[in-house]
Amino acid sequence: MKVMRLLSSLKHDESERGIFHLGRALVKNEHTSIIISSADEENDLVKRLKRDGNIYHQLYMNKKSWLSLLQVAPLRRLIEKYDPDVIHVHSRTPAWILHLALRRARVKRRPKLVSTMYGFYPINKYSQALLDVDTIITVSDSVTNYLKKGLRREDLEPKVIKRIYRGVDTRRYPYRHNPSVYWLRHTFAEYPELEHKKWLVFPTIIGNEYGQEWLIDILGNLQEQFPNIHAIIMDEDYREGDVAHEDFRQRSNTLGLSERITYVGSKRNDMREWLSAANIVMALANEPESIGINALQAIHLGTPVIGWDQAAFSEILQPLYPQGLVKKYNAKALCKAVRNQLESVTRPEMTNKFTMREMIEQTLLVYQGLYDQSLAEEQAQADAAAIKKIKKGLSKASKSIPESPYVKIEPADKITKVRLLKDTTKTTDAKVLEAKTADMKATDTKVLEPKITQITKPADDSKATQDNTE
Repeated sequence: MKVMRLLSSLKHDESERGIFHLGRALVKNEHTSIIISSADEENDLVKRLKRDGNIYHQLYMNKKSWLSLLQVAPLRRLIEKYDPDVIHVHSRTPAWILHLALRRARVKRRPKLVSTMYGFYPINKYSQALLDVDTIITVSDSVTNYLKKGLRREDLEPKVIKRIYRGVDTRRYPYRHNPSVYWLRHTFAEYPELEHKKWLVFPTIIGNEYGQEWLIDILGNLQEQFPNIHAIIMDEDYREGDVAHEDFRQRSNTLGLSERITYVGSKRNDMREWLSAANIVMALANEPESIGINALQAIHLGTPVIGWDQAAFSEILQPLYPQGLVKKYNAKALCKAVRNQLESVTRPEMTNKFTMREMIEQTLLVYQGLYDQSLAEEQAQADAAAIKKIKKGLSKASKSIPESPYVKIEPADKITKVRLLKDTTKTTDAKVLEAKTADMKATDTKVLEPKITQITKPADDSKATQDNTE
């Protein structure tokens, strides 16, 4: 089986989409894994893919860029070269390029198409390319419900939808992982204000939809009860022109909370250490979250997570850490949950749910099912062509056979049959009498002929004697 995957980038796909683990699993199962992305050939992530046995090609398919349309012809050539059985698209721009490339692609068998919806994309013309596929993979039940509702609203035909949760690599995020002493010393040297503090880690950047304003309520209400409480934000300390960032900075400075907040930057490769060292990981997105990968990683590390009871956070925390859910959207309920956790620490239990292995197995089953379906359709077409050929041969043979000299007599009803039988017996008796009479006459003629010859012969002899005497 040949599987081709189209991605806009690789950096965003490493943790959420399992791009490397899926490619390694395909190669391990003796399948062909082809990856097409915008990353340069010298990129470390590309080298990692090639080292795992994947085939990589670079095509500029950045999101919402008109220049990406220039890659239609190159992508068509790659499809014709590899003739993949399954093509998996991970975002909307590559999906449009794929549909345009397949229009004139010369392949033996049209590949089966798979797409993944990683968020609550608007159901519009731009997202239509993700929907015109054989199977749609969603990353959570909330995304599945949103998609079904949108399809009904737009009067679109139902699609084959498969929900596959994003998973965590348990080898990279083992349960109760502890940061190394070297990392802690390096961190305290860089951020000395973090030493001997209780960390509330906010694992996303600042934005209107991420809910960083709730940190101000937590710090302001709990700073007297917990003097060593401290918030750590995975974002830069300053971003020019960002209204949400500037608003948060001004509010925290006005309330005298700026000393309790540390910005460590968003481009870090040590997220695991921050999540494992945290006392609480905050999941406070104002808008429904579709994946919640950071909260999921923290749960697998054994770090408590507190978040709103909505969308992906609810689907993750309900089975794994229900005491971290906050049902009411107000500061009082949130502060109560944080205070309870800081007073009596209860960690999530070790779990085998939401793992990368489970995600890979379910994705491979989707690929295999589509591949088997494609083979079955090809076999059905071959059988139909064979039957058509046989019927055509039989029709030619029937035309070459001469017509029968016998006339087909249609069956009559019962009354007609009786009458015919009676008439037939009468005619047959008459014919028998006529035949017997003719035979008797012929017999009499044959018997009389010798008698006539016996009478005439002596006359001839006497005449001959007289002639001799004379």
